[in-house]
Amino acid sequence: MKKSNMNTHMGNITIDKEVIAQYAGSVAIECFGIVGMAGINVKDGLVKLLKMDNITRGINVSMRDNKLVVDFHVIVAFGVSIPAVADNLISNVKYKVEEFTGIEVEKINIYVEGVRVID
Repeated sequence: MKKSNMNTHMGNITIDKEVIAQYAGSVAIECFGIVGMAGINVKDGLVKLLKMDNITRGINVSMRDNKLVVDFHVIVAFGVSIPAVADNLISNVKYKVEEFTGIEVEKINIYVEGVRVID
């Protein structure tokens, strides 16, 4: 399923999952400790930091029972508490995506793919 649908009293609303992923990614990179999204080359097992225009490659959005499941592949800043960053990311993304789309977020999975020293 590429799109999420909602039925309202006025008609149907269809939101492309790419739109949700783009919005969730922009919320995520605003969170303290997140350097960016990670792109994974499965063939080589390499992880690279994605630029803003490719941010959705590090995010997977799926629907289960009319609820969103969002997977993030992130690179975190060196020296931060990963559990604290993850909790912050989950709470911010859950709140903002639910407000933006009107669809409940069931689960957010975070995969820390790397650590980077930032200046």
